[in-house]
Amino acid sequence: MSSALLGLTLSILVQVPWVSGQNFGGSGSTTDGFSWVQPLNTTILGQYGHSPAVYPAPLTTGKGGWEEALAKANAFLMQMTLDEKANFTTGQPGPCVGNTLPIERLGFPGLCLQDGPLAIRVADYSSVFPAGVTIASSWDRNLIYERGFAMGQEFRAKGAQVLLGPVSGPLGRSGYAGRNWEGFAADPYLTGVAMEKSILGIQDAGVQATAKHYIGNEQETQRNPTYNDEGIITFEAVSANIDDRTIHELYLWPFANAVRAGVSSVMCSYNRLNGSQACQNSKAQNGLLKGELGFQGYIQSDWGGTHSGIASVKSGLDMDMPGGLGNYGLINDGHSYFGGNLSIAVNNGTLNESRLDDMVLRILTPYFFLGQDKDFPSVDPSCADLNTFSPRSTWLREWNLTGERSRDVRANHGALIRKQAASSMVLLKNEGNALPLKAPKSIAIFGNAAGDDTQGFYNQVNFEYGSLSVGGGSGTGRLTYMVSPLEAIKTRAAKDNALVQQWLNNTLIATTDVSTLSIPDTPDVCLVFLKTWAEEGADRASLDVDWDGNNVVESVTGFCNNTIVVTQSSGINILPFADNANVTAILAAHYTGQEAGNSIVDVLYGDVNPSGKLPYTIALDSNDYNAPPTTAINTTGIEDWQSWFDEKLEIDYRYFDAHNISVRYEFGYGLSYTTFAITGNITIKAANANARVTALPEDLPVVPGGNPALWETLFEVCATVINNGSTTGETVPQLYLTFPNSTPAGTPPKQLRGFDKFSVTPGQTRDVTFALQRRDISYWDVVLQQWRIPEGDFTVFVGFSSRDLRAAVTLNALSA
Repeated sequence: MSSALLGLTLSILVQVPWVSGQNFGGSGSTTDGFSWVQPLNTTILGQYGHSPAVYPAPLTTGKGGWEEALAKANAFLMQMTLDEKANFTTGQPGPCVGNTLPIERLGFPGLCLQDGPLAIRVADYSSVFPAGVTIASSWDRNLIYERGFAMGQEFRAKGAQVLLGPVSGPLGRSGYAGRNWEGFAADPYLTGVAMEKSILGIQDAGVQATAKHYIGNEQETQRNPTYNDEGIITFEAVSANIDDRTIHELYLWPFANAVRAGVSSVMCSYNRLNGSQACQNSKAQNGLLKGELGFQGYIQSDWGGTHSGIASVKSGLDMDMPGGLGNYGLINDGHSYFGGNLSIAVNNGTLNESRLDDMVLRILTPYFFLGQDKDFPSVDPSCADLNTFSPRSTWLREWNLTGERSRDVRANHGALIRKQAASSMVLLKNEGNALPLKAPKSIAIFGNAAGDDTQGFYNQVNFEYGSLSVGGGSGTGRLTYMVSPLEAIKTRAAKDNALVQQWLNNTLIATTDVSTLSIPDTPDVCLVFLKTWAEEGADRASLDVDWDGNNVVESVTGFCNNTIVVTQSSGINILPFADNANVTAILAAHYTGQEAGNSIVDVLYGDVNPSGKLPYTIALDSNDYNAPPTTAINTTGIEDWQSWFDEKLEIDYRYFDAHNISVRYEFGYGLSYTTFAITGNITIKAANANARVTALPEDLPVVPGGNPALWETLFEVCATVINNGSTTGETVPQLYLTFPNSTPAGTPPKQLRGFDKFSVTPGQTRDVTFALQRRDISYWDVVLQQWRIPEGDFTVFVGFSSRDLRAAVTLNALSA
């Protein structure tokens, strides 16, 4: 085995703690699995950027309700040969995006792993659901669960045991990150809730969920190493350098929710973390995920994210996907860092067989826990025909694909998708009650995002003409149909016998006096549809809308004083036209899935009262955002791609609040066709009046999600919401905490720690109760390596956005 396979590097070996004040960069592993770090120039590097060694990899125990499934897995393991166990941990090309070998003699069919977080990418006759950022904009726990369950049903019916989603990395550190739309929100609390509800939905449908991408995967630029023509690495992947407190309070937080929900798998990411490859980082995998959080499932690599054999195994990686060596993918003879190399390692004493057994058990236990050993559908043969990742020409064996071909698994999910997308629309502006539309008789439609897609329904890169319902890359979906806004508006307007005309060429609109475009008189309303593309593998170059959209709006508003703008976007857009008096309404639709037009029309015409809230902040200027991706280096060292998370806890609204920066639309913001208020005082009561709250949690045995004391509800905050408008609508009361002054420096001014969503009729009042768990009111103490409740008064705010806070009360948690 070559030194590349073993991770051999000649270097001075230095053992360091997670955060020591020393300055290190560069990393690797010795043949016995211990991490090394190479000292670098202390004037360049900061107070972090290295990971300590944490060995051995913890063994699974089946805690969290998996005990019976673990016993079945153990019984199965006892019948396996060494080679079967080794091959069990690695992928092979086949009908799915990821495949593990069947063991026919034991009745095991192998595992089919399929993208992605919003649809079965490699499938026909399946649905394309709203994107993660879209459903997060609903702030609706029930809808998030419903989406996960429906997706799980479709994956199962197509024969996929494993769904490669949901996504909480990227979290949204930078608005430019190319995959933010796959995730949920630029906030760990909201993302954590969305992860938990999604996973519960997916797995209740009998499919394994995969929480990804673990961890610090906050940009696409240089996410993988750069190779020369000989396959030698010339630049390592970018290193996300994150300090201990930040990783706990931001980036690890939603993964804790995922583990608590019983997620089957976690996918480690492409990037390096504090100098070590994420899939070979023993601190992150053994220490945090399997140790601190008590994760019982298996860690799989992102496709091509494995860069060593035994070093990665000892660092906690359980499954190598897709199973090949080197620069992404499989080589022709099917060699893998894992597979047969693990058999050799066990036989020569390099690897203890107990570690290999644990890898197999971690993969098998969710399979039995979810009942996938009983009456699970076979892989739809059409998936193999559509699989461009590992087409039939790359297969090393034949796969038994005897089931029904091209199964239609969509059921009634179109209606669900329409409801989910409509409930996620964020109404940003509505001057003079321009919306809802009131049976206009003349409608002018502008913008290249209004009509049908002219380049097909699958993964077209930034196409000019057509409605944009989903982004690109492995997180995309193969549409079987899509209702465009133009089609839906024509259908709806026909009920009013309205005239609908369209101009879909952005270049024409932006460079022409619109009044010369043969528009009959001044329309009752002008609807402008704009879009913003984003995809895997590239970060966004701008936060503006695409295709000269700003000038399109400027041109239309020069003619039409009732212009309504609808954006279909991956996330943050700077909206300079928001100040234009002739822009009467702005609706952020995000990526809606296949029912794009219908869901938009439902909101425009008032069949659905908009209730979405922003899961990020819209600034006044793109230069107002901090933490941009690292997009270039001026040096030539192999380790020199470094991304320093020096903003620490100050991302998105935390940053804008900490520096008192004005914004256009704040985190949690969204209008309705009615109005709501908090009436009366908010109250707080202890969940257990007889128990004294201590600063540190009780030291209980770790279960999935970590110390169970962290999930104990300590306080309940109660408030009353009233609909003081004239229309029934849903609202999202939100709770934010300001921590006491005794909390260490760098603590954000406010942090989301609760929300709920419900419908309220005109004049009705409804009570809302927020549960504050111990983790919610704690910070990560880097010295004690514990979650700690600080001394002093918290301020508890309840309102309707991060800057629309209607009531407040103080809480001294330790003296309550």
